Amino acid sequence: MKITDIKCYVVEYTAPPQQFRWRNGLAGSGDGTPPGAKGTHAILKVETDEGIVGSAGGRGHMLADLVRRRFKKFIGMDPLNTEALWHEVWEVDRIEELPMYDLGTMDMACWDIKSRKAGMPVYQMVGGNNPKIPAYASTVTWDTMGEYERHIKECMDVGFTAFKLHAWGDAKADAKLSRNLRKWTGPDADLMFDGSAGWDYVTALWFGRVMEECNFLWYEEPMREFDLPSYVQLCAALDVPVLAAETPDGCHWNAATWIQYRALDMMRTSTHYKGGITGAMKVAHLAESFGMRAQVHGGGHGNVHVCAAIPNNDYYEELVIDTRQIKGLSKKKDLPIIDGYVTAPSTPGLGPHPDWKDVEKKAVFVV
Repeated sequence: MKITDIKCYVVEYTAPPQQFRWRNGLAGSGDGTPPGAKGTHAILKVETDEGIVGSAGGRGHMLADLVRRRFKKFIGMDPLNTEALWHEVWEVDRIEELPMYDLGTMDMACWDIKSRKAGMPVYQMVGGNNPKIPAYASTVTWDTMGEYERHIKECMDVGFTAFKLHAWGDAKADAKLSRNLRKWTGPDADLMFDGSAGWDYVTALWFGRVMEECNFLWYEEPMREFDLPSYVQLCAALDVPVLAAETPDGCHWNAATWIQYRALDMMRTSTHYKGGITGAMKVAHLAESFGMRAQVHGGGHGNVHVCAAIPNNDYYEELVIDTRQIKGLSKKKDLPIIDGYVTAPSTPGLGPHPDWKDVEKKAVFVV
């Protein structure tokens, strides 16, 4: 099989009002396009001489520019040789310093092709552990304690037994919220806290004691992930497992350094921050070889297949936003959450493809 063409379609959309926010200081939902203004997203299409097409999403004109200048070099290569293509993308990164989201676009499209060619779901091709995965309710940042209580109880009503807080970024208020979360969910629920890299070492250490008091499953990304010595100190000082290495560049090469320095107790992996399916699996297997769990960050088709493929991940992450969305999770057409579980698709590919004729018609820019 050979790649015969690589196309990128830039499609406009009207930015909706912001759906949610994160902790104080961070941007909320969306890409920063003002509500009502025109934004863009990109759709990558990889064509082959056997008529099988692979697709992946990307970020507007940025991905289109990469396709125009760099990715056309992959035409003529075999898309089934995902390892070779993955390393070729890293050769591009050596000069370009690609945004992390763009590192995995070609890999995702080629695994889409590979899975369709084989007639197998991706999770079975890369491992095949268990397609039914427990999901945790990963909160957005709500404004009041009452909103947290109401929405957490709604999540319990639809079957969630594990919960992760994205809170306000005020350590004392977040500590009160964490203690309340344990009261609301009872002693058996698995609880997590995501600091979104908001604190210095002293605050992170103090808050870690609260995590121990409340018996949390993990304490995620409390500090910026550039300061490995502080993470080393934090892991040595705390009993609660520290989950880190979500956002640093460098895939398994960088992950190996975190493990070497004992700067984390659990590893983060994902398709969108680690270079697609190939990179996510490299990080997961690296962690497993050190007896370490690799918790998959974020949702979507790629990440659910990674969750289903590996034995050292605990949960699939499902973002919970408001009452309507929470109550509708079991009725979602794509990756529904039923009684607290998500099931990886048994069909080939990484999700449904768009109507290509419609995409061509609506595209404002095509490479």
